[in-house]
Amino acid sequence: MILDIKQSERKTQKIFIPCVLGLALLSASCGSLPKESAEAQSRRPQRESQEPAVDVAIARTNLLTPQPEYIGNTAPYRVVSVRSQVEGRLIALNLDIGDTVQRGKIISQLDDTLLLTALRQAEAELATTESEVARAMTQVNNARAQVERTRLELVQAQADSRRLTQLYKEGAIPEQSAQQAQTRAKTAAQALRSATEQVSTEKQAVSAAQGRVFAQKAAVSAAKERRSYARLISPITGVVTEKVTEPGNLLQPGSEVLKVADFSRVKVVAQVSELELAKIQVGQSAQVKLDAFPDQKFIGRVARISPTADTTARLIPVEIVMPNSRGKIGSGLLARVSFTNPTPQRVVVPATAISSQDKKPEAQLENTNSTLFVLDKKGDKTTVKERSVSLGKIANGKIEILTGLQPGESYIVRSSEPLKDGATVKLSMLSEN
Repeated sequence: MILDIKQSERKTQKIFIPCVLGLALLSASCGSLPKESAEAQSRRPQRESQEPAVDVAIARTNLLTPQPEYIGNTAPYRVVSVRSQVEGRLIALNLDIGDTVQRGKIISQLDDTLLLTALRQAEAELATTESEVARAMTQVNNARAQVERTRLELVQAQADSRRLTQLYKEGAIPEQSAQQAQTRAKTAAQALRSATEQVSTEKQAVSAAQGRVFAQKAAVSAAKERRSYARLISPITGVVTEKVTEPGNLLQPGSEVLKVADFSRVKVVAQVSELELAKIQVGQSAQVKLDAFPDQKFIGRVARISPTADTTARLIPVEIVMPNSRGKIGSGLLARVSFTNPTPQRVVVPATAISSQDKKPEAQLENTNSTLFVLDKKGDKTTVKERSVSLGKIANGKIEILTGLQPGESYIVRSSEPLKDGATVKLSMLSEN
């Protein structure tokens, strides 16, 4: 028993000795690691500190101050209310809201029984007046024939009067015979005058009858026109936006049947401040954004500027019209309108990019010359190059570049350290590629 205990103690000693040696070696290796890591880290920052970090941006043209947006709603270019022009019962209406109609298409039909009766009556009266004209023309022809007869009788009577007068002077016949011949000639002349006057009278009767015919023809045309009103026709090409009545209802003159809207173009009415009115004129282009189509921009033109303003808010309604060839823009959509500024866009950079901005206030930099740094890449080496630029207006921490920097060039927005021409730099995470 004592022998077994001794053997177990010897085994435990054999296991303990290697463990102690391993721990000693591990402690020695762990103690050397921090020293080597510290030396590596001390060498790395010393190398990187030689290259200042810079934020790089790409030059782009833009407006120095953003254009204000005005809120409005879309509406069809025009809306026509189709109304009944005559009294009648509506017997057909084959359209509903959203249906498309073409100009000249029959929309609905009214009962035209009474209108047809009135037309037939007017046509009958026209036939009567036309027969009166025919009778009057016959009377004129008869009167003209009578004039011709009396003219011949007058010629014969005048010849007899001259002949008998000559015989009386020669003593061949008595004076009474010559006087009777003269009396017959005078009577024939009077009859000719009466017949001529009768022709004029009959012509006046013809003119009167013809006038009645003309008036009756107008009445017939009016009756036909009134009957045509029994068919309601769309005056424009558009979409039905409202249906007011149904078949079977009795319509009076002026009763509304439905509304048709022209969506080939869409208009937006924006309320513009009187302070911005001087910058807007008829024909000017405008950009319209619709919340219903957030990924699209629409271009319209100013069609009308109201001559009156709201006396309380001092806002002026401005109407913008834009094409809607596909018809996807409906009515009542929220629209955001911004008017195109005639001012040309220039390269705009942050004020921090100007090298002298820390030496002068921003107000003193406007319309002056200064410098900024542009990025210059040559192989794997990234350096900066100082460049002279002409500055324009300054607003909201941004500056216009008139000359010296072209769109698409990369320039330094800010740097961790002051820069010099030709200095090597490294790009920060905020830099644009």
